[in-house]
Amino acid sequence: MVSQSPFAALPATLAWQEDGLYLLDQTRLPQEIVVERISEVEEVWRWIHELRVRGAPAIGVAAAYGLCVAMQPLRHLSMQDFQVQLTQQASFLDSARPTAVNLSWSLKRMLRAAESSGAQDSAALYDVLVAEATEIHTEDQALCAGIGTHGLSLITPGCGVLTHCNAGALATTGVGTATAPIYMAHRQGVPFRVFADETRPLLQGSRLTAFELQRAGVDVTLITDSMAASIMAQGLVNLVIVGTDRVAANGDFANKIGTLSVAIAARYFGIPFYVACPSSTLDLLTANGAGIVIEERKDHEVTHVAGQPTAPVDIKVRNPAFDVTPHDLVTGFITERGIVQQPFDKNFAVLFASGGGAL
Repeated sequence: MVSQSPFAALPATLAWQEDGLYLLDQTRLPQEIVVERISEVEEVWRWIHELRVRGAPAIGVAAAYGLCVAMQPLRHLSMQDFQVQLTQQASFLDSARPTAVNLSWSLKRMLRAAESSGAQDSAALYDVLVAEATEIHTEDQALCAGIGTHGLSLITPGCGVLTHCNAGALATTGVGTATAPIYMAHRQGVPFRVFADETRPLLQGSRLTAFELQRAGVDVTLITDSMAASIMAQGLVNLVIVGTDRVAANGDFANKIGTLSVAIAARYFGIPFYVACPSSTLDLLTANGAGIVIEERKDHEVTHVAGQPTAPVDIKVRNPAFDVTPHDLVTGFITERGIVQQPFDKNFAVLFASGGGAL
């Protein structure tokens, strides 16, 4: 069983207990902490699609367990029929969200584990799937810790750190990606402060990042998205760390909408801009950002806040969930193997030549 939250003050993002998947409903935070057992694969798909579980690493782990949920009632099938269903269910789960590479990465890994297992019957193959999902879960926690170790030196006494959206413990099953160095510095007693963008339209910065940092005892200040450049101009920000849902081979990366604006402002004010990500978020088969599919979401996420309308009826709306930041605005990528600096295409290939990434 892998289920513990990295902090006593925070609920676990997800858990696999007694042959069942439990997910924290992040759309209910911070007002309510609600954990539900998910018993059908359609529910797993819906929870990922509706951002009830979100964050690239977390949805990768959730999808791996989701495949176990899908196959659990099918253990009576013949091996041939079980394998056909396995491929179909993996494809179904992969359709939940198009941008985050961890989703397809984890499902492909699950299929490879099944193919190479040598299992003699469907029940044994199901056990292989659960073991592989558990390993992906455990690895995610270790990857987050590695990112924290390599990014720790970037956070110096008295510095101000800006982050966008939520690349924290709630977006992973560990200490987060962008927040991993933050939590490690906090544990070591380094004095610093964090500015969290609220992150419209779904407010992951205010609902999730501010929530978890405050609960962990980190000095955090919530700001509106439009304030980022202003506080940079005031000299309050010395470092930007964000997460990512997909990184192309040249270092272009997709992250929550609004990240590009933060990167441009950071470049103007001469502030280092880092991206924290595990190797599973690298898509070295996609040459650049032009090849990253950007998810378009429903209009009501923009026209309504907390269920209340805030815009004229029938107004035209654009609602891309992500934007792509070009690699030349990035100072470096903080990974579990070290900080990757430019030229990213060559250095990614060198650092991850032995494996890793969505290859």
